[in-house]
Amino acid sequence: ARLLQERTPLGQIYDFPGIVEEFATTLRAELDFYREGRNADRFRDNFADERYLYIPKVYWEYTTRHLLVLERIAGIKVDAIEAMDAAGYDRHRIALHAARMIIKEVLEDGFFHADPHPGNFVVMPNEVIGAMDFGMVGHLSQQVRYDLVRLYIVAIQLDEEGIVDRLISMGVVSGRLDRTALQRDISRLLRKYYGMPLGTIRARDVIEDVMPIAFRHNLRLPSDLWLLGKTLAMMEGVGLKLDPDFDIFKVSEPYVRRFMWQMAMPNVWGPPLVKALGDWNDFVRLIPRVGSQFLNRIERDGLEITLNHKELDQAVQRLDNSANRLSLSMLIAALIVGLALLVPAFNLGEQLSLATIVIIIGFVGVSLLGLWLAISIWRARK
Repeated sequence: ARLLQERTPLGQIYDFPGIVEEFATTLRAELDFYREGRNADRFRDNFADERYLYIPKVYWEYTTRHLLVLERIAGIKVDAIEAMDAAGYDRHRIALHAARMIIKEVLEDGFFHADPHPGNFVVMPNEVIGAMDFGMVGHLSQQVRYDLVRLYIVAIQLDEEGIVDRLISMGVVSGRLDRTALQRDISRLLRKYYGMPLGTIRARDVIEDVMPIAFRHNLRLPSDLWLLGKTLAMMEGVGLKLDPDFDIFKVSEPYVRRFMWQMAMPNVWGPPLVKALGDWNDFVRLIPRVGSQFLNRIERDGLEITLNHKELDQAVQRLDNSANRLSLSMLIAALIVGLALLVPAFNLGEQLSLATIVIIIGFVGVSLLGLWLAISIWRARK
């Protein structure tokens, strides 16, 4: 990972050691059964009032770091369509339960099951979903959830400029940003889905369209957001298998609306406002003292400004190389003209003379010099 980071162009874009460390952290977390048991308890607390989901109990008295003992649950695998039909289950209702589960986890709890493949869910009697395997989970802070909802709002408004502003405020833009190119790519993406019924839009397709844009513009999305994208795509696949008319956007709409109302409540925007006022108060009180210290230091030591442009040295070097090549080109041209004028002046015949040898050597030397100049220019353009 360090070699990729130090010796490849992609290393300037992606944090390969960080990616490897993130993978190692996830792997260690999945092998720590104490942590998985705590995750199960947290999910059970979060869904204590929801009757459509059942989380098995952890038997802590038998659980160790290398052994997890859970309550045994029985049911039909969530992708066993024929078995569910034979049992008389309503597959549409089960798909709604699965969608509500992941939407609640993401928007309300900020703590979601990040490995929702069919093997981790069973359908129990009364169409209750039983969940298992809590080793891989994702975390979304309240601020990230607010940012995602705001991003969703500007997206449905087809505001590509607002989307770019939101991405910048989320801190996912790294290095130099070609804002115009990013807005153009986002505009193409929005036009692709404009006018389409929500029921025909698939989360997996949207994610597959977003990923090339993210890579092209070096957008550094947090690992939990990649996990979220994978989770939504997997859960949508489960829902479509249960119900071909499944629409995850329609199911999520009331949850998104409720979350937007929560964002407008005073208990949400009040504390940050109070904190901001306190920060401004500290800033205003510090201005006179810091300003006085700054002016005194200038008066005592003077003011020295150092400009360091990262690409200025490279630009100067390129300009210097271009000037050298231009000078060499003029010198070669002058030598060719001079040698050409010497040919009739010495009246060169068939016999080799010193003048003839000198002129031939001169032409060969000038030719080699011109060839070297052409090769160096060609290499510089690659």
